[in-house]
Amino acid sequence: MAQIESGILGPVEGSVGTVTGARWKGIHYIRIRSQKRRGESSAKQVDVQLRFSLIQNFLQTMAGLIKLTFKKYAVDMTQFNAAFSYNFHNAITGKSPDYVIEYKKALVSRGELPNANAPQATVTGSVVYFTWQDNSGTGTAAATDNAVLVVFCPNLNLTIYSTNVGTRADGAAQLDAVNFKGETVETWVAFLSADGEDASPSLYTGELQVA
Repeated sequence: MAQIESGILGPVEGSVGTVTGARWKGIHYIRIRSQKRRGESSAKQVDVQLRFSLIQNFLQTMAGLIKLTFKKYAVDMTQFNAAFSYNFHNAITGKSPDYVIEYKKALVSRGELPNANAPQATVTGSVVYFTWQDNSGTGTAAATDNAVLVVFCPNLNLTIYSTNVGTRADGAAQLDAVNFKGETVETWVAFLSADGEDASPSLYTGELQVA
């Protein structure tokens, strides 16, 4: 049942007839209630659904990280929606129905903080080693910025990541990927400011085979 807080012109929460009222981040809004679709989906609808699911499944594996690394772009939307919007429009390649994510174009972090110089990832056994050149003092880059290490396994649709195993000044950190033994993984490096308020755009550090 809908709740009208301050008269007929006040905020509405719940459903009234064909409209639904809600509140998000203190903002009241109403929308038309969705109707059950009749008949089969059009080719265009199926096309959108395929691309939607592709990005949704990818980002859900790192939803906790996205809350930290897309703060700057979560304007009137959630961090997840900000990440979804960017990757939906920039990281999909291929033709329907064989869409794939172009990982070198995908972002798992986005902000105004500079990334480090020349980040790289290598693997020995099940450990992924990340290295970079410290560029503290470049713009807002600080020695205390925390490195964000991300390893995604497409075959398992799982991600491991860390935000507290090294700083920009360290120039190196590692992530144990033993759960991805025998799998191909995709990797990225990014940085978070020490106060967690800003992030760098992530940089793709390549595809690796975990032994």
